[in-house]
Amino acid sequence: MRVKTSFSRKVFVVCNFIILTIISLFCILPFVNLLAISFSSKSAVTSGLVTFWPVDFTTSAYDFIVTSSSQFFVSLWISCKRVIIGVPVNILLIILTAYPLSKSTQQFRARNIYSWYFVVTILFSGGLIPSYMIVRYTGLLGNIWSLILPGALSVFNMLIVMNYMRSLPPELEEAAFIDGANHVQTLIQIVLPISLPTLATVTLFSFVGHWNSWFDGLIYMQRIEHYPLQTYLQTVVIDPETFFRNISDTKSSLTTMLSLVNARTTNAAQLFLATIPILLVYPFLQRYFTTGLVMGSVKG
Repeated sequence: MRVKTSFSRKVFVVCNFIILTIISLFCILPFVNLLAISFSSKSAVTSGLVTFWPVDFTTSAYDFIVTSSSQFFVSLWISCKRVIIGVPVNILLIILTAYPLSKSTQQFRARNIYSWYFVVTILFSGGLIPSYMIVRYTGLLGNIWSLILPGALSVFNMLIVMNYMRSLPPELEEAAFIDGANHVQTLIQIVLPISLPTLATVTLFSFVGHWNSWFDGLIYMQRIEHYPLQTYLQTVVIDPETFFRNISDTKSSLTTMLSLVNARTTNAAQLFLATIPILLVYPFLQRYFTTGLVMGSVKG
């Protein structure tokens, strides 16, 4: 049976499509402009001729980064280590916290006390100075663990996973217990396989959070050699003249290459390279994103 669509519905769909298209263009076009600048010549960028297509196509900015900016790749490796270590730590703590809190008060009497304990941390924070003092006096200052442990448990992501686990039919766990399984076996063999969409969603949140974070690297890392990628890029974008001056002072062989690039082209190239890992990871987790987020937001 074919359902007839009303005129008002058609108007709504068209308007919705137009609005979403405009919003998408506002999100995509700046990135396209950034990519075009990174592949354009120094004179074209300086003259303001570059919009959404490279002018006088050249890869000089990328050649310059590979040749001169060793710190870029050092910071890139630090960010990769942060993601490799930080994301599993985040997911492990989320699972170990969300599973017991998903139980009823009959199964876990102190559930409400612990739930409020975590919720309060969303509403109130100790502040920057106490956080810095904790990191300093625990000996983590200048260590990669200072970028991981202070935010090891994301309460927001934990609540998403907790609410999803609460929505699961209790008969699944009851059947596992009847077969002789304990809580650890039930969690690993029953709950986690069913929770993959939600876990994929919070994994994406955690990955993006670690990769894009720059402020903690600025305050916890004392030397630029220990900066993660986003912190390094932030310092370069804020003060590109110092970056170029240091390059020209220490490596006279780069004089010819410096004449082919400027701060805008190299910054655009570095910012684009920094987004590549997100572009590679997101397509594989995107299909879980909406399903996992909606499922985890349902209050049971």
